[in-house]
Amino acid sequence: MTEARDERRPAGELEAAVLAALWAAGTPLTPAQVQAELASDLARTTVTTILSRLHEKGTLERQRQGRGFAYRPIEDPHGLTALRMHGELDRDSDRATVLARFVDRLSPDDEEVLRQLLEDGPR
Repeated sequence: MTEARDERRPAGELEAAVLAALWAAGTPLTPAQVQAELASDLARTTVTTILSRLHEKGTLERQRQGRGFAYRPIEDPHGLTALRMHGELDRDSDRATVLARFVDRLSPDDEEVLRQLLEDGPR
């Protein structure tokens, strides 16, 4: 293995760092601004690639700013987790079984929270 491959970050770590920088900023950022917020040795092109991929996944929206784009998260961290959960549910054809197994594995505290949310209705 090459030295560069050994230094690679775990999958998702860069995306998580970029999202954290965007959430902390609270305003749309350009790739250069995200790069500065990350304070790492990442190239701007790498940051741009990460932002583009997150946009393609529907995690970020972008707006034209000069010759490029500024990006912002579509959801807060909790909303993003909920979107991911929906995405996983959508990948399976037997939703009832998936939901039943999900509920079976909830802790008693989480089960109570879910029960209360279902009783309270839509928010």
